[in-house]
Amino acid sequence: MNAFANRHDAGAALADRFLAALDETAPPPVVLGLPRGGVPVAAPVAAALGAPLDVLVVRKLGMPGRPELAMGAIGEAGARVLNDEVLALARLSRGELAAIEARERAELEARVARFRGGAAPVALAGRTAILVDDGIATGATMRVACRVARARNPARLVVATPVASPESVVELGLLPEIDDVVCLFAPPGFMAVGMHYVDFRQTEDEEVARLLAAARSR
Repeated sequence: MNAFANRHDAGAALADRFLAALDETAPPPVVLGLPRGGVPVAAPVAAALGAPLDVLVVRKLGMPGRPELAMGAIGEAGARVLNDEVLALARLSRGELAAIEARERAELEARVARFRGGAAPVALAGRTAILVDDGIATGATMRVACRVARARNPARLVVATPVASPESVVELGLLPEIDDVVCLFAPPGFMAVGMHYVDFRQTEDEEVARLLAAARSR
């Protein structure tokens, strides 16, 4: 069942895929990791491509009692995507949903300040933006990330992940914001991202900051 030793191993495999398909005539890439777990996967990709590494901060709106199940997600600049199917299961009032969103948005803004330290995001205009996460289950977080990224006018927008549910790969591939989806492993009967890693311990903020600082110094 396990496909990758850890997130760095998954990122190295993803980097190999990009190097094998490298098009030197394409717009220059910028690699964006979705914090926190997507950043250790994105770092080897950025290093292999000689590309800037940045974060694109989004927050999942977890279902009460089942926080791993996304009712939707929010991103910078007020972006929001809702999963109507999961919301129907949650049976929340508008006020309850608004309270959850307000809490997650406060955390989102805190993380933007923590990871970037007041610095502006890397410009995406005219470049190939590669959005990387450690795995995609429902796709809600990645959908809102794509909306945020597309608003910054990249020439191309690519979603990249080591593992995803087959359904999410198909659904993301149909979105008008996305030009391509790169997924190494979309197993039938997908249940959870963590099942496809030997080591799937939580990525800490300090690791994200360290990887970003190392990329900037490079």
